[in-house]
Amino acid sequence: MRLSSKTWAGSRPVWRKQIVQFSAFTPGLRLAVLCALALSACASVGPDYREPPLTSYPGWKNVFEENAAAPASPELLSRWWQQFEDPTLNALVSAALADSTDLRSAMARLVEARARRGLSEAAQMAAVDASATARNQAARPNDKTITSRSYAASADLSWEVDLFGGKRRAVEAAEADVGAAQANLYAARVSLVAAVTSAYIDLRTAENRLAVLQATLASRDETDQITRWREQAGLTSTLDVAQSKSSLEQARAALPSVERSISEARNQLALLAGKTPGAVDDLLGARRPLPDFAFALGLGIPAKTLQQRPDIRAAERQLAAASARVGEAEAARYPKLVLSGSIGADSLSAGDLFRPEAVLASVAGGLSAPIFDAGRIRQTIAIQSALQEQALITWQATVLTALNEVENALVAWRTTNTRLASLNTATTAANEAEQLASQRYQAGLIDLSILLDTQRTLLSLQDQQTTAQGERAKALVNLYKALGGGWSPDAAETAPAAGDSNNE
Repeated sequence: MRLSSKTWAGSRPVWRKQIVQFSAFTPGLRLAVLCALALSACASVGPDYREPPLTSYPGWKNVFEENAAAPASPELLSRWWQQFEDPTLNALVSAALADSTDLRSAMARLVEARARRGLSEAAQMAAVDASATARNQAARPNDKTITSRSYAASADLSWEVDLFGGKRRAVEAAEADVGAAQANLYAARVSLVAAVTSAYIDLRTAENRLAVLQATLASRDETDQITRWREQAGLTSTLDVAQSKSSLEQARAALPSVERSISEARNQLALLAGKTPGAVDDLLGARRPLPDFAFALGLGIPAKTLQQRPDIRAAERQLAAASARVGEAEAARYPKLVLSGSIGADSLSAGDLFRPEAVLASVAGGLSAPIFDAGRIRQTIAIQSALQEQALITWQATVLTALNEVENALVAWRTTNTRLASLNTATTAANEAEQLASQRYQAGLIDLSILLDTQRTLLSLQDQQTTAQGERAKALVNLYKALGGGWSPDAAETAPAAGDSNNE
């Protein structure tokens, strides 16, 4: 054994102890390895992660009494769109889950996180390299060529013993990163399902608005014809004809805007499904009314919702990763122990290469510790501690956002129901008024202006009614999204990205 004096590695002073020319199988080597294993099992430096407690929030402020008792089952939440029994919607969601670029990107990030975890785990293990050489030399002393050959083979091992847990903290952080990527995949699925359903609602709403406009145009065209006949018979003036024509064209002018909304909704559905514009038109088929978006969901307590939402899970896992990296940074303060060994053979002939007398073995151990680094390690720890604090604040903000989204969705559901009920009543009355006004105008009992006013009122109310039906349906979609519905561990990873061999 030989102890070297104080040496410098770059600008960093180290104390190094080297042990050379030990047999690979000596008791000293076995004792060194056992000691290294015992040291590597010591506790890791840095903070031990503890999951933060959830925000105290005993109950929803805007919940309906009939939905306040038992929480919804995970099975219902994971496939909430299927309860509306719309085959087209189900097919669209399935197509999007299979080919969405957002979902495939989230899956690729999960594969990357798993690979990085494997890299961190591999850094804990020893590295072994092997080499073999053959050399042919020629010399000409005294004008005579002399040829010599030599052969060598060796295997070298290097292992940094994780004395203070820096590598274990790195694995802990990488494992938390995998959990965050997994939760982000689930969050992408939740957002995708809600986006597809909302776009589908927009499409059916626009189609139904178009149907209302077309029916109105047919009614006003009929009124325009009657007005012209009355003008030819001398029963009305040219002013009435002009007013009738103006009302007809005003209704027709609304068609392009609604047709554009239909086209945009179809293209949005194709985009969400990862397809080119027009690729899902055959699947969408002809116009149909909105499915019955009813609300029959037990909300339960807020804590259950917070446990269901994948974005909160992702934020919590990111906090765990940041906490582990604080320990990884602190481990750089402490000494490092590197064990290395080599076994090789050297001979003048290939046949003698592995004879016992040709084999040489050595083992060495190096211990290094930082003495002066101008505060680099301290600043690195400060950076990681600040990142941990940021991750905690992000988690807290995510929890508060989740609570806010659920409350807003509950308010939207309640108010859209109330608005739709009033519009239904108003539309029924306006439809009766339009029919009576049309009959009286044809009988010459009222002026054209009265009929046109009733027609405009009816069109406005019918359009508002159709729009309110879509808003009510989207309010329910937003509520399911806010509750974290649309994923389950069994369904969210059915099509892993290519090359992923670590499905969980």
